[in-house]
Amino acid sequence: MTTDTVGGVWNYSVQLCSALGEREVSFVLATMGALLSPDQRAQVAALTNVELHESAFTLEWMDDPWSDVERAGDWLLGLERATDPDIVHLNGYVHGTLPWTAPVLMVGHSCVLSWWRAVRGVDAPPVWDRYREAVRAGLRAAQLVAAPTHAMLRALSTEYGPLPHGTVIPNGCEVVPALAGASPADEYGIDLAEIVRPVVLAAGRTWDESKNMDALAAAAKHIRGEVCVAGSDVHPVRGRIRLEGVRALGHISPDMLRQWYRRASVFVHPSVYEPFGLAPVEAALEGCALVLGDIPSLREVWGDAAVYVPPRDPAAIAAAVNALLDDPERLARAAQKAQQRARTFTASRMAEAYHRAYGTLTSRALTLKGAMTCVS
Repeated sequence: MTTDTVGGVWNYSVQLCSALGEREVSFVLATMGALLSPDQRAQVAALTNVELHESAFTLEWMDDPWSDVERAGDWLLGLERATDPDIVHLNGYVHGTLPWTAPVLMVGHSCVLSWWRAVRGVDAPPVWDRYREAVRAGLRAAQLVAAPTHAMLRALSTEYGPLPHGTVIPNGCEVVPALAGASPADEYGIDLAEIVRPVVLAAGRTWDESKNMDALAAAAKHIRGEVCVAGSDVHPVRGRIRLEGVRALGHISPDMLRQWYRRASVFVHPSVYEPFGLAPVEAALEGCALVLGDIPSLREVWGDAAVYVPPRDPAAIAAAVNALLDDPERLARAAQKAQQRARTFTASRMAEAYHRAYGTLTSRALTLKGAMTCVS
């Protein structure tokens, strides 16, 4: 399984590897994008069913990636020859055209063209034409293409053409019990006691325009709570992006983030582009009410279990958050509804769906191999 260490695909990959370990599935995990952080390395070390192979090859959606993409392809084919997997699970597109021996499951977590359309409101410029053709070819080469929402699957079809072998497998995450008697300050070295107002939390890469954190920052001065934002503020190419008007927590460990979820009353996710969104699931599991950008994918995931706002409207964001903070009963109902919905997106349910997909692909491969043997 390929994964990148830069975005949300990493958390998805760790959750899936962990959950499928209970079904005796083992993984050769090939990482790209950047070397693992200490937190990421610790996450992999805790997985007994993962053999890690690490690289820092440039990802296909980064600037001028193509020489690295080619070298990464040679590296991946070498891993397949050395490890002889039953399935090649790609969490990217362009390596789908490699001459794999095993059947390929490709998962579409996002893409540049649909990102550009949602965030900028126009087609991606010609500089992305090579990417467009490489992704289209990769999608066509895969035996099965999965996406976490129907909205994302439709976006892939819109941008690259029909996907005859497409399916939807929602993401999921593990429910982690609270630490009995542990205080955030004692366990994680943070002092939440200094915050006297309710905590309003957001989490996501602040450098990614699709997360739309600028709108939340503009809303923050009108929100009757402490607005905190967790997530990397260092763009992999362009460096640090500063967000004014909020308490920037920066990149924090999964355990520390979980403590912030538990402290927060409202989780705000004003994304204008979100193929699924694990952060709202994690926040809702810990008891947060949700205020989300009103986009098709988030509507699909959350139904009536969230409050929706025009994501580019800071006044609407502030009004929705304040309406919850000012009405404790409404806040409690919203949090309960979100938590109930979040509990349907379990890592176990996700793992079961992928296990079925793997089984389907291996069965097809065996049938095809048997037919070829008969013909020869």
